Amino acid sequence: MTGMNILALCTSNSARSILLEGILNSLGQGGVTAFSAGSHPGGTVHPQALRLLTEHGHDTARARSKSWDIFAEPGAPQMDLVITVCDAAAAETCPFWPGAPLRCHWGVPDPAALPPEAQEAGFNAAYTLLRRRAEALLALSPGAITASELARIGALE
Repeated sequence: MTGMNILALCTSNSARSILLEGILNSLGQGGVTAFSAGSHPGGTVHPQALRLLTEHGHDTARARSKSWDIFAEPGAPQMDLVITVCDAAAAETCPFWPGAPLRCHWGVPDPAALPPEAQEAGFNAAYTLLRRRAEALLALSPGAITASELARIGALE
């Protein structure tokens, strides 16, 4: 897969979408460029998300919580695929994305919403699931990326 821009969306853009952005940028090895954003960004990246990405060798230099509005502005990168990773963002009306990218929902339970003593396990589970789905996506040839294939990947556990 080469030259694909992917936007991972979640409500606060502090955990799941940040994880998917980091995973895709690392595993995509320059063939994809992943971004993340939120409908109501919290303004900070959850420390557990940064820790996990760092532990797995992913670059976190660009990781920041930001609004999806910046990707709908003139001059923003054109997205080929938009992936929502939480139920709240999936139900919201997304901005218009130039180029009419494919869209899919890969719901993942919010590890940041867990009690503090359960967050480490929750973040590990979220990372593992998102990585499995990212690997499945990146294994596809560009012509095989369809709505039904994206839905199949989103159902992977």
